[in-house]
Amino acid sequence: MKSETTLNIPKSKSSLIQKFKIFIETANAWGIFVMGSTFVLMIGAAYMSYILRSDLNQFNLERSASAFGQGFMYLALGLFIFKAVFFLFIIYRYFKYKAIESVSDEELPTCTVIVPAYNEGKQVYDTLMSLAESDFPHEKLQLLSIDDGSKDDTWHWMKEAKKVLGDRVTIFQQPKNMGKRHGLYRGFNEGTGEIFVTVDSDSIVDPDTLRNLVSPFVVNENCGAVAGNIRVLNNQKALLPKMLDVSFVMSFEFVRSAESSLNSVLCTPGALAAYRRTAVFNCLDEWINQTFMGQPSDIGEDRAMTNMILKQGFHVLFQRNAFAYTNVPEKYKGLYKMFIRWGRSNVRENIEMSKYVFTNFREGSKIGSRLLFISQSIKILMSYPFLFFMFFFILTHPLLFLSSTLVSILVLSTFPVLFYAKRYDLKESVWAYSYSILFTFGLFWITPYAIATANKRGWLTRELPAQK
Repeated sequence: MKSETTLNIPKSKSSLIQKFKIFIETANAWGIFVMGSTFVLMIGAAYMSYILRSDLNQFNLERSASAFGQGFMYLALGLFIFKAVFFLFIIYRYFKYKAIESVSDEELPTCTVIVPAYNEGKQVYDTLMSLAESDFPHEKLQLLSIDDGSKDDTWHWMKEAKKVLGDRVTIFQQPKNMGKRHGLYRGFNEGTGEIFVTVDSDSIVDPDTLRNLVSPFVVNENCGAVAGNIRVLNNQKALLPKMLDVSFVMSFEFVRSAESSLNSVLCTPGALAAYRRTAVFNCLDEWINQTFMGQPSDIGEDRAMTNMILKQGFHVLFQRNAFAYTNVPEKYKGLYKMFIRWGRSNVRENIEMSKYVFTNFREGSKIGSRLLFISQSIKILMSYPFLFFMFFFILTHPLLFLSSTLVSILVLSTFPVLFYAKRYDLKESVWAYSYSILFTFGLFWITPYAIATANKRGWLTRELPAQK
Protein backbone atom coordinates (compact mmCIF):
# COMPACT_ATOMS: atom_id res chain seq x y z
CA MET A 1 0.00 0.00 0.00
CA LYS A 2 1.42 3.34 -1.08
CA SER A 3 1.71 6.08 1.48
CA GLU A 4 0.32 9.49 0.57
CA THR A 5 2.44 12.57 1.19
CA THR A 6 0.65 15.67 2.43
CA LEU A 7 2.17 19.02 1.58
CA ASN A 8 2.17 21.38 4.53
CA ILE A 9 1.50 24.64 2.69
CA PRO A 10 0.62 27.55 4.98
CA LYS A 11 -2.92 28.83 4.48
CA SER A 12 -1.73 32.26 3.34
CA LYS A 13 0.51 30.74 0.64
CA SER A 14 -2.21 28.26 -0.35
CA SER A 15 -4.64 31.15 -0.77
CA LEU A 16 -2.16 33.04 -2.97
CA ILE A 17 -1.57 29.94 -5.12
CA GLN A 18 -5.32 29.45 -5.51
CA LYS A 19 -5.81 33.09 -6.53
CA PHE A 20 -2.99 32.77 -9.05
CA LYS A 21 -4.61 29.63 -10.53
CA ILE A 22 -7.94 31.43 -10.83
CA PHE A 23 -6.22 34.38 -12.50
CA ILE A 24 -4.53 32.09 -15.07
CA GLU A 25 -7.78 30.21 -15.75
CA THR A 26 -9.89 33.35 -16.24
CA ALA A 27 -7.33 35.45 -18.13
CA ASN A 28 -7.18 34.94 -21.88
CA ALA A 29 -3.93 34.52 -23.79
CA TRP A 30 -4.09 38.02 -25.27
CA GLY A 31 -4.60 39.56 -21.84
CA ILE A 32 -1.64 37.66 -20.40
CA PHE A 33 0.50 38.77 -23.35
CA VAL A 34 -0.46 42.44 -22.93
CA MET A 35 0.10 42.42 -19.19
CA GLY A 36 3.38 40.56 -19.52
CA SER A 37 4.57 42.94 -22.23
CA THR A 38 3.67 45.90 -20.06
CA PHE A 39 5.92 44.77 -17.23
CA VAL A 40 8.72 43.72 -19.59
CA LEU A 41 8.64 47.20 -21.15
CA MET A 42 8.71 49.02 -17.83
CA ILE A 43 11.38 46.84 -16.25
CA GLY A 44 13.46 47.11 -19.41
CA ALA A 45 12.96 50.88 -19.41
CA ALA A 46 14.12 51.12 -15.80
CA TYR A 47 17.30 49.25 -16.70
CA MET A 48 17.81 51.34 -19.83
CA SER A 49 17.36 54.55 -17.83
CA TYR A 50 20.11 53.38 -15.50
CA ILE A 51 22.39 52.71 -18.47
CA LEU A 52 21.54 56.06 -20.09
CA ARG A 53 21.69 58.19 -16.96
CA SER A 54 24.77 60.05 -18.23
CA ASP A 55 22.95 60.78 -21.51
CA LEU A 56 20.06 62.24 -19.55
CA ASN A 57 22.41 64.50 -17.62
CA GLN A 58 24.00 65.61 -20.89
CA PHE A 59 20.58 66.29 -22.39
CA ASN A 60 19.63 68.51 -19.45
CA LEU A 61 22.96 70.34 -19.70
CA GLU A 62 22.38 70.99 -23.41
CA ARG A 63 18.91 72.37 -22.72
CA SER A 64 20.16 74.64 -19.93
CA ALA A 65 22.89 76.06 -22.19
CA SER A 66 20.39 78.12 -24.22
CA ALA A 67 17.94 80.79 -23.10
CA PHE A 68 15.07 78.92 -24.76
CA GLY A 69 16.07 75.66 -23.11
CA GLN A 70 16.37 77.32 -19.71
CA GLY A 71 12.98 78.94 -20.12
CA PHE A 72 11.37 75.63 -21.01
CA MET A 73 13.04 73.87 -18.10
CA TYR A 74 11.90 76.54 -15.63
CA LEU A 75 8.40 76.37 -17.05
CA ALA A 76 8.37 72.58 -16.78
CA LEU A 77 9.70 72.77 -13.22
CA GLY A 78 7.07 75.33 -12.26
CA LEU A 79 4.30 73.21 -13.73
CA PHE A 80 5.66 70.11 -11.99
CA ILE A 81 5.68 71.90 -8.63
CA PHE A 82 2.13 73.18 -9.21
CA LYS A 83 0.89 69.71 -10.20
CA ALA A 84 2.64 68.08 -7.24
CA VAL A 85 1.17 70.57 -4.76
CA PHE A 86 -2.23 70.32 -6.44
CA PHE A 87 -2.09 66.51 -6.24
CA LEU A 88 -1.36 66.69 -2.51
CA PHE A 89 -4.26 69.13 -2.16
CA ILE A 90 -6.56 66.66 -3.97
CA ILE A 91 -5.41 63.84 -1.69
CA TYR A 92 -6.22 66.02 1.33
CA ARG A 93 -9.67 66.88 -0.07
CA TYR A 94 -10.29 63.20 -0.86
CA PHE A 95 -9.90 62.31 2.80
CA LYS A 96 -12.31 65.13 3.69
CA TYR A 97 -15.01 63.58 1.51
CA LYS A 98 -17.83 61.49 2.92
CA ALA A 99 -20.80 60.13 0.98
CA ILE A 100 -24.23 61.14 2.28
CA GLU A 101 -26.28 58.26 3.61
CA SER A 102 -29.75 57.62 2.23
CA VAL A 103 -32.60 59.50 3.85
CA SER A 104 -35.86 57.79 4.82
CA ASP A 105 -38.67 56.99 2.37
CA GLU A 106 -40.72 59.82 3.82
CA GLU A 107 -37.94 62.35 3.22
CA LEU A 108 -37.14 61.24 -0.33
CA PRO A 109 -38.31 63.78 -2.93
CA THR A 110 -40.35 62.89 -6.00
CA CYS A 111 -38.03 61.81 -8.78
CA THR A 112 -38.23 61.66 -12.59
CA VAL A 113 -35.74 59.31 -14.24
CA ILE A 114 -35.05 60.11 -17.91
CA VAL A 115 -33.51 57.47 -20.20
CA PRO A 116 -32.76 58.72 -23.73
CA ALA A 117 -31.93 55.93 -26.18
CA TYR A 118 -30.52 55.62 -29.68
CA ASN A 119 -29.72 52.31 -31.40
CA GLU A 120 -29.38 50.58 -28.05
CA GLY A 121 -31.32 47.40 -28.82
CA LYS A 122 -32.16 45.11 -25.91
CA GLN A 123 -29.83 46.98 -23.55
CA VAL A 124 -32.47 49.70 -23.05
CA TYR A 125 -34.84 47.00 -21.76
CA ASP A 126 -32.25 45.89 -19.20
CA THR A 127 -31.68 49.51 -18.19
CA LEU A 128 -35.38 50.13 -17.59
CA MET A 129 -35.75 46.86 -15.68
CA SER A 130 -32.87 47.73 -13.36
CA LEU A 131 -34.38 51.17 -12.67
CA ALA A 132 -37.82 49.67 -12.01
CA GLU A 133 -36.26 47.34 -9.42
CA SER A 134 -34.88 50.31 -7.47
CA ASP A 135 -35.48 50.51 -3.74
CA PHE A 136 -37.39 53.76 -4.16
CA PRO A 137 -41.04 54.44 -3.27
CA HIS A 138 -42.99 53.67 -6.46
CA GLU A 139 -45.43 56.49 -5.87
CA LYS A 140 -42.54 58.97 -5.88
CA LEU A 141 -40.81 57.60 -8.98
CA GLN A 142 -41.60 58.58 -12.57
CA LEU A 143 -39.74 56.64 -15.26
CA LEU A 144 -39.50 58.14 -18.76
CA SER A 145 -37.70 56.75 -21.79
CA ILE A 146 -37.28 58.52 -25.13
CA ASP A 147 -36.33 56.74 -28.35
CA ASP A 148 -34.33 59.26 -30.38
CA GLY A 149 -35.28 57.98 -33.84
CA SER A 150 -33.36 54.72 -33.57
CA LYS A 151 -32.65 52.68 -36.71
CA ASP A 152 -32.64 49.33 -34.90
CA ASP A 153 -35.10 47.55 -32.58
CA THR A 154 -34.71 49.94 -29.63
CA TRP A 155 -38.36 51.05 -29.84
CA HIS A 156 -39.46 47.39 -29.81
CA TRP A 157 -37.56 46.76 -26.59
CA MET A 158 -38.95 49.91 -25.01
CA LYS A 159 -42.45 48.65 -25.79
CA GLU A 160 -41.53 45.28 -24.29
CA ALA A 161 -40.48 47.07 -21.10
CA LYS A 162 -43.79 48.95 -21.18
CA LYS A 163 -45.67 45.64 -21.37
CA VAL A 164 -43.91 44.41 -18.24
CA LEU A 165 -43.91 47.64 -16.23
CA GLY A 166 -47.23 49.11 -17.34
CA ASP A 167 -47.93 52.55 -15.91
CA ARG A 168 -44.61 52.58 -14.10
CA VAL A 169 -42.85 53.64 -17.30
CA THR A 170 -43.82 56.14 -20.00
CA ILE A 171 -42.17 55.85 -23.41
CA PHE A 172 -41.85 58.40 -26.19
CA GLN A 173 -40.54 58.24 -29.74
CA GLN A 174 -38.94 61.25 -31.39
CA PRO A 175 -40.12 61.83 -35.00
CA LYS A 176 -36.49 61.70 -36.14
CA ASN A 177 -33.01 61.49 -34.68
CA MET A 178 -32.50 64.85 -32.94
CA GLY A 179 -29.64 64.10 -30.56
CA LYS A 180 -29.34 63.19 -26.90
CA ARG A 181 -29.73 66.79 -25.72
CA HIS A 182 -33.16 67.05 -27.34
CA GLY A 183 -34.18 63.69 -25.89
CA LEU A 184 -33.29 64.92 -22.41
CA TYR A 185 -35.03 68.23 -23.11
CA ARG A 186 -38.26 66.40 -23.85
CA GLY A 187 -37.85 64.40 -20.67
CA PHE A 188 -37.27 67.54 -18.59
CA ASN A 189 -40.46 69.07 -19.96
CA GLU A 190 -42.52 65.89 -19.51
CA GLY A 191 -41.17 65.16 -16.03
CA THR A 192 -43.02 66.10 -12.86
CA GLY A 193 -40.44 65.19 -10.19
CA GLU A 194 -38.67 67.58 -7.84
CA ILE A 195 -35.43 65.87 -8.91
CA PHE A 196 -34.46 64.83 -12.42
CA VAL A 197 -32.19 61.80 -12.83
CA THR A 198 -30.56 61.08 -16.19
CA VAL A 199 -29.38 57.56 -17.00
CA ASP A 200 -27.75 56.38 -20.21
CA SER A 201 -29.58 53.60 -22.02
CA ASP A 202 -26.52 51.34 -21.92
CA SER A 203 -26.29 51.43 -18.13
CA ILE A 204 -27.76 49.51 -15.22
CA VAL A 205 -28.00 50.59 -11.58
CA ASP A 206 -27.95 48.99 -8.15
CA PRO A 207 -31.24 48.81 -6.21
CA ASP A 208 -30.12 51.54 -3.77
CA THR A 209 -28.59 53.81 -6.42
CA LEU A 210 -31.50 56.22 -6.89
CA ARG A 211 -32.19 56.80 -3.21
CA ASN A 212 -28.49 57.37 -2.51
CA LEU A 213 -28.17 59.67 -5.53
CA VAL A 214 -31.02 62.02 -4.56
CA SER A 215 -30.48 62.12 -0.79
CA PRO A 216 -27.98 65.05 -0.93
CA PHE A 217 -30.78 67.30 -2.22
CA VAL A 218 -32.65 66.69 1.04
CA VAL A 219 -29.63 67.16 3.29
CA ASN A 220 -28.15 70.17 1.44
CA GLU A 221 -30.60 72.83 0.23
CA ASN A 222 -27.80 74.43 -1.82
CA CYS A 223 -27.21 71.22 -3.79
CA GLY A 224 -28.12 71.73 -7.44
CA ALA A 225 -26.69 68.56 -8.99
CA VAL A 226 -25.17 65.21 -8.01
CA ALA A 227 -22.82 62.96 -9.96
CA GLY A 228 -23.14 59.20 -9.66
CA ASN A 229 -20.32 56.67 -9.39
CA ILE A 230 -19.66 55.07 -12.78
CA ARG A 231 -18.14 51.62 -13.22
CA VAL A 232 -17.65 49.61 -16.41
CA LEU A 233 -20.36 47.05 -17.23
CA ASN A 234 -18.55 45.12 -19.99
CA ASN A 235 -15.17 44.85 -18.25
CA GLN A 236 -15.07 41.07 -18.69
CA LYS A 237 -15.47 41.17 -22.47
CA ALA A 238 -12.28 42.88 -23.68
CA LEU A 239 -9.04 44.45 -22.50
CA LEU A 240 -9.96 48.10 -23.07
CA PRO A 241 -12.95 47.92 -20.69
CA LYS A 242 -10.69 46.35 -18.03
CA MET A 243 -8.30 49.28 -18.37
CA LEU A 244 -11.10 51.84 -18.39
CA ASP A 245 -12.63 50.38 -15.24
CA VAL A 246 -9.44 51.20 -13.33
CA SER A 247 -9.38 54.66 -14.94
CA PHE A 248 -13.03 55.29 -14.02
CA VAL A 249 -12.44 54.37 -10.38
CA MET A 250 -9.59 56.88 -10.26
CA SER A 251 -11.63 59.55 -12.04
CA PHE A 252 -14.75 59.15 -9.94
CA GLU A 253 -13.87 57.73 -6.55
CA PHE A 254 -10.69 59.77 -6.16
CA VAL A 255 -10.97 62.93 -8.28
CA ARG A 256 -14.71 63.55 -7.95
CA SER A 257 -14.63 62.76 -4.25
CA ALA A 258 -12.10 65.58 -3.84
CA GLU A 259 -14.12 67.89 -6.10
CA SER A 260 -17.26 67.11 -4.11
CA SER A 261 -15.58 68.14 -0.86
CA LEU A 262 -15.14 71.53 -2.58
CA ASN A 263 -18.81 71.53 -3.68
CA SER A 264 -17.53 71.81 -7.25
CA VAL A 265 -17.76 68.57 -9.24
CA LEU A 266 -17.00 69.79 -12.75
CA CYS A 267 -18.98 67.19 -14.69
CA THR A 268 -22.02 65.14 -13.76
CA PRO A 269 -21.81 62.10 -16.08
CA GLY A 270 -24.55 61.31 -18.55
CA ALA A 271 -24.52 57.69 -17.38
CA LEU A 272 -25.88 58.72 -13.96
CA ALA A 273 -26.59 62.23 -12.70
CA ALA A 274 -29.30 64.05 -10.73
CA TYR A 275 -30.44 67.68 -10.94
CA ARG A 276 -32.71 69.87 -8.87
CA ARG A 277 -35.75 70.78 -10.96
CA THR A 278 -35.53 74.51 -10.25
CA ALA A 279 -31.82 74.56 -11.19
CA VAL A 280 -32.59 72.85 -14.51
CA PHE A 281 -35.41 75.20 -15.48
CA ASN A 282 -33.33 78.22 -14.53
CA CYS A 283 -31.00 77.40 -17.43
CA LEU A 284 -33.02 75.08 -19.68
CA ASP A 285 -33.55 77.55 -22.53
CA GLU A 286 -29.88 78.53 -22.53
CA TRP A 287 -28.87 74.87 -22.42
CA ILE A 288 -31.03 73.66 -25.32
CA ASN A 289 -30.06 76.64 -27.46
CA GLN A 290 -26.35 76.55 -26.58
CA THR A 291 -23.97 77.25 -29.44
CA PHE A 292 -20.22 77.27 -29.95
CA MET A 293 -18.66 79.41 -32.67
CA GLY A 294 -22.09 79.83 -34.24
CA GLN A 295 -22.89 76.09 -34.34
CA PRO A 296 -25.53 74.38 -32.17
CA SER A 297 -23.93 72.28 -29.42
CA ASP A 298 -24.82 68.62 -29.87
CA ILE A 299 -22.19 67.17 -27.52
CA GLY A 300 -21.20 67.67 -23.90
CA GLU A 301 -24.75 68.11 -22.64
CA ASP A 302 -23.76 66.76 -19.21
CA ARG A 303 -20.75 69.06 -18.75
CA ALA A 304 -22.77 72.04 -20.05
CA MET A 305 -25.62 71.43 -17.60
CA THR A 306 -23.14 71.07 -14.74
CA ASN A 307 -21.41 74.30 -15.71
CA MET A 308 -24.67 76.24 -15.87
CA ILE A 309 -25.78 74.93 -12.47
CA LEU A 310 -22.42 75.81 -10.90
CA LYS A 311 -22.73 79.28 -12.42
CA GLN A 312 -26.05 79.75 -10.60
CA GLY A 313 -24.22 79.34 -7.30
CA PHE A 314 -25.44 75.82 -6.51
CA HIS A 315 -23.23 73.10 -5.06
CA VAL A 316 -22.47 70.11 -7.30
CA LEU A 317 -21.67 66.93 -5.34
CA PHE A 318 -20.64 63.33 -5.90
CA GLN A 319 -22.20 60.24 -4.33
CA ARG A 320 -19.71 57.39 -4.08
CA ASN A 321 -22.49 55.05 -2.89
CA ALA A 322 -24.68 55.57 -6.01
CA PHE A 323 -23.43 53.13 -8.66
CA ALA A 324 -24.19 52.80 -12.36
CA TYR A 325 -22.50 50.28 -14.62
CA THR A 326 -22.13 51.37 -18.23
CA ASN A 327 -20.81 49.92 -21.45
CA VAL A 328 -17.61 51.44 -22.85
CA PRO A 329 -15.89 50.95 -26.22
CA GLU A 330 -14.13 47.64 -26.68
CA LYS A 331 -12.03 48.75 -29.66
CA TYR A 332 -9.56 51.55 -30.23
CA LYS A 333 -11.73 53.34 -32.80
CA GLY A 334 -14.65 53.69 -30.42
CA LEU A 335 -12.33 54.72 -27.60
CA TYR A 336 -10.61 57.57 -29.42
CA LYS A 337 -13.91 58.85 -30.82
CA MET A 338 -15.37 58.94 -27.31
CA PHE A 339 -12.30 60.79 -26.00
CA ILE A 340 -12.42 63.31 -28.86
CA ARG A 341 -16.03 64.11 -27.96
CA TRP A 342 -15.11 64.52 -24.29
CA GLY A 343 -12.06 66.60 -25.22
CA ARG A 344 -14.05 69.01 -27.38
CA SER A 345 -16.64 69.42 -24.65
CA ASN A 346 -13.88 70.04 -22.11
CA VAL A 347 -12.39 72.82 -24.25
CA ARG A 348 -15.77 74.47 -24.78
CA GLU A 349 -16.89 74.33 -21.18
CA ASN A 350 -13.55 75.54 -19.81
CA ILE A 351 -14.01 78.64 -21.96
CA GLU A 352 -17.52 79.07 -20.52
CA MET A 353 -16.29 78.49 -16.97
CA SER A 354 -13.63 81.17 -17.39
CA LYS A 355 -16.41 83.73 -17.76
CA TYR A 356 -17.72 83.31 -14.22
CA VAL A 357 -15.28 81.33 -12.05
CA PHE A 358 -13.35 84.44 -10.95
CA THR A 359 -16.54 86.39 -10.18
CA ASN A 360 -18.58 86.24 -6.98
CA PHE A 361 -20.74 83.50 -8.48
CA ARG A 362 -21.76 81.91 -5.17
CA GLU A 363 -21.64 82.37 -1.43
CA GLY A 364 -18.80 80.87 0.56
CA SER A 365 -15.34 79.84 -0.58
CA LYS A 366 -14.66 79.75 -4.30
CA ILE A 367 -10.94 78.92 -4.11
CA GLY A 368 -11.48 75.22 -4.74
CA SER A 369 -13.51 75.84 -7.90
CA ARG A 370 -10.85 78.22 -9.17
CA LEU A 371 -8.02 75.79 -8.51
CA LEU A 372 -9.88 73.02 -10.34
CA PHE A 373 -10.43 75.36 -13.27
CA ILE A 374 -6.77 76.44 -13.34
CA SER A 375 -5.59 72.82 -13.30
CA GLN A 376 -7.85 71.90 -16.20
CA SER A 377 -6.86 75.01 -18.14
CA ILE A 378 -3.14 74.32 -17.74
CA LYS A 379 -3.64 70.84 -19.16
CA ILE A 380 -5.34 72.35 -22.22
CA LEU A 381 -2.96 75.29 -22.70
CA MET A 382 0.20 73.22 -22.36
CA SER A 383 -0.88 70.40 -24.68
CA TYR A 384 0.77 71.93 -27.76
CA PRO A 385 4.08 72.98 -26.14
CA PHE A 386 4.53 69.51 -24.66
CA LEU A 387 3.51 67.85 -27.92
CA PHE A 388 6.26 69.78 -29.74
CA PHE A 389 8.76 68.96 -26.99
CA MET A 390 7.82 65.29 -27.19
CA PHE A 391 8.48 65.15 -30.94
CA PHE A 392 11.76 67.04 -30.50
CA PHE A 393 12.80 64.60 -27.76
CA ILE A 394 11.90 61.60 -29.96
CA LEU A 395 13.86 62.92 -32.95
CA THR A 396 16.98 63.80 -30.98
CA HIS A 397 17.10 61.10 -28.27
CA PRO A 398 14.62 58.28 -29.12
CA LEU A 399 15.97 55.71 -26.64
CA LEU A 400 16.20 58.27 -23.87
CA PHE A 401 12.62 59.40 -24.57
CA LEU A 402 11.30 55.84 -24.54
CA SER A 403 13.07 54.81 -21.35
CA SER A 404 12.31 57.99 -19.36
CA THR A 405 8.67 57.97 -20.45
CA LEU A 406 8.12 54.35 -19.46
CA VAL A 407 9.83 54.89 -16.11
CA SER A 408 7.58 57.90 -15.52
CA ILE A 409 4.57 55.70 -16.28
CA LEU A 410 5.83 53.09 -13.81
CA VAL A 411 6.15 55.71 -11.08
CA LEU A 412 3.04 57.80 -11.75
CA SER A 413 0.67 54.87 -12.43
CA THR A 414 1.52 53.16 -9.18
CA PHE A 415 -0.86 55.46 -7.30
CA PRO A 416 -3.98 54.45 -9.28
CA VAL A 417 -2.84 50.82 -9.02
CA LEU A 418 -2.67 51.06 -5.23
CA PHE A 419 -5.91 53.04 -5.06
CA TYR A 420 -7.85 50.49 -7.11
CA ALA A 421 -6.27 47.58 -5.25
CA LYS A 422 -7.29 49.12 -1.93
CA ARG A 423 -10.85 49.81 -3.08
CA TYR A 424 -11.47 46.66 -5.13
CA ASP A 425 -9.07 44.09 -6.56
CA LEU A 426 -5.29 43.81 -6.73
CA LYS A 427 -5.05 41.65 -9.86
CA GLU A 428 -7.29 44.01 -11.86
CA SER A 429 -5.51 47.11 -10.59
CA VAL A 430 -2.36 46.47 -12.63
CA TRP A 431 -4.28 47.30 -15.81
CA ALA A 432 -3.56 50.91 -14.87
CA TYR A 433 -0.02 50.41 -16.16
CA SER A 434 -1.21 49.10 -19.54
CA TYR A 435 -3.77 51.87 -19.83
CA SER A 436 -1.14 54.54 -19.13
CA ILE A 437 1.09 53.14 -21.87
CA LEU A 438 -1.85 53.06 -24.28
CA PHE A 439 -2.85 56.62 -23.40
CA THR A 440 0.70 57.98 -23.60
CA PHE A 441 1.61 56.40 -26.93
CA GLY A 442 -1.79 55.87 -28.54
CA LEU A 443 -4.01 58.71 -27.34
CA PHE A 444 -1.56 61.57 -26.71
CA TRP A 445 -2.96 63.40 -29.73
CA ILE A 446 -6.53 63.63 -28.42
CA THR A 447 -6.30 66.94 -26.52
CA PRO A 448 -4.39 68.84 -29.25
CA TYR A 449 -6.79 67.50 -31.87
CA ALA A 450 -9.84 68.33 -29.72
CA ILE A 451 -8.58 71.90 -29.32
CA ALA A 452 -8.04 72.29 -33.08
CA THR A 453 -11.47 70.86 -33.89
CA ALA A 454 -13.46 72.16 -30.91
CA ASN A 455 -16.01 73.79 -33.23
CA LYS A 456 -16.89 70.54 -34.97
CA ARG A 457 -20.24 68.90 -34.35
CA GLY A 458 -21.15 65.24 -34.15
CA TRP A 459 -21.46 62.52 -31.53
CA LEU A 460 -18.89 60.35 -33.39
CA THR A 461 -19.80 57.05 -31.65
CA ARG A 462 -23.52 57.00 -32.43
CA GLU A 463 -23.23 54.80 -35.50
CA LEU A 464 -20.76 52.37 -33.95
CA PRO A 465 -22.23 48.96 -33.08
CA ALA A 466 -23.74 48.80 -29.59
CA GLN A 467 -21.90 46.65 -27.03
CA LYS A 468 -23.70 43.39 -26.48
